[in-house]
Amino acid sequence: MPTLDTLKSFVNTWECDENDHLNVQFYFAKFEESDRQFRFQTGFSEAQAGPRRVRHVRYHGELYAGALVSVTSHATFDGPHLLSVVHVMRDASTGRIAATALDGYAPSERALTDLRKRLQGAAEPMPEQAAACSFETSPAALDIKEADLIAAGAILVNRATVLPRDCGLDSNAEDRFLLACFTDGAPHLWEHAKLTRSWLDKNDYGRVALEMKLTRGLPARAGTTLHVISGLTSASQKTFTFRHHMFDGAAGRVIATLDVTAMIMDLETRNPVPLPEEARNEIAARSMI
Repeated sequence: MPTLDTLKSFVNTWECDENDHLNVQFYFAKFEESDRQFRFQTGFSEAQAGPRRVRHVRYHGELYAGALVSVTSHATFDGPHLLSVVHVMRDASTGRIAATALDGYAPSERALTDLRKRLQGAAEPMPEQAAACSFETSPAALDIKEADLIAAGAILVNRATVLPRDCGLDSNAEDRFLLACFTDGAPHLWEHAKLTRSWLDKNDYGRVALEMKLTRGLPARAGTTLHVISGLTSASQKTFTFRHHMFDGAAGRVIATLDVTAMIMDLETRNPVPLPEEARNEIAARSMI
């Protein structure tokens, strides 16, 4: 079969968050390992396709401590990018899809012809489950200025330093580390939207991500000091969206952005909860768009 087995793993207790399910940074970590395995099995590399433009992740179901995890990966040429690599994560005990990742590339016309031949043994049609729902598939703009974000209502939510342990084989900060910075900062933005920790705790509610789009720009090497500026973008009855911008503190340029669609979940029923009207109004008033 063209689809390749690229990960057999497990959800450890220490990978779970305050909602008692796998934290999003470890979804990204497992997709990152799946991608390394896909490259090893196929010989695919960014030297052929150019750098990855986006990684678009959708969360289809929760994974709890003790869950067996498997990932299959394949290339597709009929998706939203000239070349996409799709990773499908499942609960290996039930076969249920837990998450999907869509990695987008824009190779040259000549490189695309070569890649079609190279990856023909690992190519499948674009699966509907991995298609983007909330965001455009194109990369987010990375030329935005911090002062413009602040003027539009964004706020500082995180500061961090890239350490050697945060870097991958290319000496660049891994996606898992970037997600840790973004998600550690996100609760500060939730407070800004009047979805406060005290209100969530009182009602036994949790913060949940449904979809994310990571756009990477400059590399983040060990020793780089970072800060994250984040702002609200939209709200509906049960979901709202926001965008994180990670800046190189010294250079003042954007290293990465993360678009997020989130919701409130009742931690007892595990069902979504409508956004309070006050929060929807606040998000609309503070929207950067």
